[in-house]
Amino acid sequence: MKLKHGLGLVLILIIATAVYSTIITEKQYERIDVAGSTSVQPVAEALAQEYMKAHPRVKITVQGGGSGLGIRSVSQDIVAIGTSSMELNDNEGGKLKEYVIGKEGIVVAVNLKNPVDVISKDDLRAIFTGNISNWKELGGPDAPINVVVREDGSGTRKTFDDLVLKKTDKVKSDAIVQISTESIKLVVEQDPNAIGYISLAHMSPNVKAVKVDGVYPSMETILGGTYELHRPFLFLTKGEAKGAVKEFLEWCLSPEGQKIVENEKIVPVAS
Repeated sequence: MKLKHGLGLVLILIIATAVYSTIITEKQYERIDVAGSTSVQPVAEALAQEYMKAHPRVKITVQGGGSGLGIRSVSQDIVAIGTSSMELNDNEGGKLKEYVIGKEGIVVAVNLKNPVDVISKDDLRAIFTGNISNWKELGGPDAPINVVVREDGSGTRKTFDDLVLKKTDKVKSDAIVQISTESIKLVVEQDPNAIGYISLAHMSPNVKAVKVDGVYPSMETILGGTYELHRPFLFLTKGEAKGAVKEFLEWCLSPEGQKIVENEKIVPVAS
């Protein structure tokens, strides 16, 4: 009995010591939770990783989920920083503080086998609303156009709809809906007749970017204002940022932080 009692005390001490150590360890760190746009997520992760190297007492976690989730999460104090790739509406803008960390291009992507290289913005609107439904109408093969879009609540979709569909037209009802830039890219890669839109930072050689109104999407054409399909990348806080959150945001907008933004194929705001 004495042996069992002694072992019980030892076990309790071990558990108590572990819990105490965890509490002490957590108190040694400033924790910053970030969540929102899947398009912003890669650059947010890159910024967080570099910042934590120089600030070992700060722990930053970054998650996706979409711009809508980012806006809701920071509004409800679930996270310290929400991320969004769409501009806030009047109601949201009155409650949240915006930090524009860069500008991102939206690329219209087609399959590598598709011979179409240039599409006007008017034709894009006709494609995504269903008024143009065959590639031969654009100088391509006699094949149906399979439209691929993001889900409702996506910042990429809202920006595309605002810029191309003029906020009033509706996407065709049989469009294929995907929940991320990468999933849209996969569909376009596998379907010779598909067309979709992805963020410039996620562009890769397995799909083809088309020129819009004769302008190829690039950091240079976005910076120069000739490529019109772009949107802001936002970090959001509920009210003015303070403490470790404020310091992190200020660093993101510093020359050091903006260089990381540029390395992630995002046009830095310093430009």
